[in-house]
Amino acid sequence: MRAFLFPGQGSQSVGMGKALADASPVARELFQEVDDALGQHLFRIMVEGPESDLTLTENAQPAIMANAIATLRVMEREGGLRLSEKGDYVAGHSLGEYSALCAVGAFDVPTTARLLKLRGQAMQAAVPVGEGAMAALLGADIDKAQALADAAAEGEVCTVANDNDPGQVVISGHRGAIERAIALVKDHGIKRGVLLPVSAPFHCPLMQPAADAMADALAQAKIATPLLPVYANVLAAPIADPDDIRSRLVEQVTGRVRWRGSIAAMWEAGVTDFVELGGKVVGPMVKRIAPDATVRSIVTMDDIEAALAAL
Repeated sequence: MRAFLFPGQGSQSVGMGKALADASPVARELFQEVDDALGQHLFRIMVEGPESDLTLTENAQPAIMANAIATLRVMEREGGLRLSEKGDYVAGHSLGEYSALCAVGAFDVPTTARLLKLRGQAMQAAVPVGEGAMAALLGADIDKAQALADAAAEGEVCTVANDNDPGQVVISGHRGAIERAIALVKDHGIKRGVLLPVSAPFHCPLMQPAADAMADALAQAKIATPLLPVYANVLAAPIADPDDIRSRLVEQVTGRVRWRGSIAAMWEAGVTDFVELGGKVVGPMVKRIAPDATVRSIVTMDDIEAALAAL
């Protein structure tokens, strides 16, 4: 069994998509479709930067999706890949869940781009700059991370945001609480705490205004039944009902990204082959969760050609 995976924020880099667009008219068409949907030259920012503009959440989120879906489109249109025949499940890390849903036809590309643009804007606006923070805890399991978050909170928000893999958990909340948590890591048997270069505290209760904005937007969005089930971040379980998809995407804004649980559940369900599209971020996490799995991360035209020969 096989799952197709889609990366989340942090996988962006200036120059992304350029080689793909240079080599493929299918990719160029996809990037133009996203630009048209957003009414901006997003692809120019992806290729030329500056990095500060690409890193803005409202640009990074649709850009990462566009890069992943362009990769998939090239494989489908030029390589004859049929996702519904070659895969059993899809999943995406945080914003990557939208890419996954787009890949299996739950959303069309313009809708996905506009939803992610709004999601980025709403997340950025939810908490004033400087009031929130996130930190990666290295060498932490979920129990140690939760105990640390509880100890550091002191009445502020400090919670587990991403359960990424057996050795990396991300916490999110008020800046003061996150800084206290970093100072306490050794006391909780955790190797290191690293403040992340993010502009807002994602996946924690401080994001409730953004969740409300997404609830309004998703209520208006057309969601089709996906061609394959998608593993929902907040459940670490597959869903396919459009109403369920809608509600889980709202929950996801403030809820925990249960990536380790999602991969482990897929492995238990019989998935042995994982294919990451448009990045090399979630693939390494998969290997730490399911060491015996086969993992491919597809970014370049060479990667695409090798994967098409193997799939």
